[in-house]
Parts: sequence; structure tokens; C-alpha cells
Amino acid sequence: MEPLKIGVLLSGSGTNLQAIIDAVRDEGLPVDIVKVISSRPDAYGIERARAAGIPAVALNRDVYADPLAADARIVEELRAAGAEYVAMAGYMRKLTPVMLDAFPDRVLNLHPALLPSFKGAHAIRDAYEAGVKVTGVTVHFANEDYDKGPIVAQRAVEVREGWTLDDLEAAIHAVEHELYPRVLRWVAEGRVTITPERTVRIA
Repeated sequence: MEPLKIGVLLSGSGTNLQAIIDAVRDEGLPVDIVKVISSRPDAYGIERARAAGIPAVALNRDVYADPLAADARIVEELRAAGAEYVAMAGYMRKLTPVMLDAFPDRVLNLHPALLPSFKGAHAIRDAYEAGVKVTGVTVHFANEDYDKGPIVAQRAVEVREGWTLDDLEAAIHAVEHELYPRVLRWVAEGRVTITPERTVRIA
């Protein structure tokens, strides 16, 4: 089976990128990361990509002054690299129709909460401050409605008594690092289908 060619979008430390790189190396994940694009030039994820020999591009705030032009540039980079799918991994920019139309139902996002609860950029903190006993991780297809695309997979995380926010973040990230490679394996194996009702079926 030919590996699925993916581009990874990130904005920060790149721990989920590293989890995918490790799963390719250690678990035979049938994925080829053909390009990594960062929305920030100082994101450590760029170093992780380069250490793994993956071509990486770092954009900056000036590029995003025109979001449509920024996404057009990203699409150009991804297409030139041969990307078939896009995996957002801690990417803190909202995608425009330019990106979504270029990769229709082929952009995955990882969200650190059980959608539809706790949408937005501060989901872990919001869940912690709400005092919930269970939160979790969602992998979903991105669409124009922020954090509302068809859900592929979710996993719950129990919030233990006495945990700090840092404890919860660590638990969430540990689940992310396991769940995202698993979903990418399902996609690579052709097991993920979006139904006409815009739900996801896993074969």
C-alpha cells in the first residue's frame, strides 16, 4: 500500500507532529509527511520537521495580513509537495475557503476537548475552569464553521481530583499523541467515509 501523503500545519512546539513522525518510524504508520508549514517562524515544530528530514516552511504574521493570500500560498506549497491530505496539529489560524476548497473533506483537525463542548483556542483551560469531571480529545474534519466539522473520533479523559491545569494538559496531550496517528492510519487505509448526512463512518 502506498503511504498517504500529508501536509502538516502547526503553530507551536510540534508534539503532535513528533507523534506522527514516531508512529511512522516505530509502528509502520502508512503516512508520508511531505511538507510541514508553520504559521510562526519561531515554532519548535519546524525544528522537529527538519530533524526528521521533512521539508518545512515558516510563515509570519505579515503573510497572514491577507488570510486568503496566505492560504493560497499554503495550498501552492502543499500541492507542489504532492500532499493528498492536510493534518492540522496545533495550527492556530482559521482556514479560509481557499484551503478548504483545495482539499475538500481532506483537512483533519485535532481539538483538545470533546466537541461540541469547549470550542476555541483555550479548550483545556475552559474545561478545567468549568470544573468538568470528563473532557477529552476530538479529531474532526475541518470546515468553515470553526470546530464544527464531521467528527472522526473522540476519546474521553477523566479529570482526576486534585489535578492542576498542567496535569490536565499533560493527560490531554498524551491522548492526542495516540489518537491522531490512529485516525491517520484509518484514513490511509481507506476506512474513513463521510456520509451524505455529514457524519463519519469507520469501516
